[in-house]
Amino acid sequence: LMCSCRRWGGLVQAGGSLRLSCAASGPTFSGWQMVWFRQAPGKEREFVSKIFYTSGRLCYADSVKGRFTMSQNKEKSTVYLQMNSLKPDDTAVYYCAATQRVTGSWYSCLNYDMDYWGKGTQVTVSS
Repeated sequence: LMCSCRRWGGLVQAGGSLRLSCAASGPTFSGWQMVWFRQAPGKEREFVSKIFYTSGRLCYADSVKGRFTMSQNKEKSTVYLQMNSLKPDDTAVYYCAATQRVTGSWYSCLNYDMDYWGKGTQVTVSS
């Protein structure tokens, strides 16, 4: 259905940058909301960022706001997470998830109920 992929690896020094991609291998992302989650060692899974494809609305967790930028390429059915000014605390397994429910209460930055999940991608930030 989809994959969570790095372009050039997930190991980076603190202060560096990394770009993650999430591409559909089945249905396109048109009309969906695409969401990034992460889970650090010993921590619960947490929300990172999301985008609503139709409106382009973006949401970010406070911990990454100003450092991470999410974008989309509808032609390629792909979303990207550009991570700048990375910190060791950003070390985690990152997951891409999606749902086609975007109306009413679902059109919210705080809705984390997903229907599809990609496999996790390890991101390690060294100090």
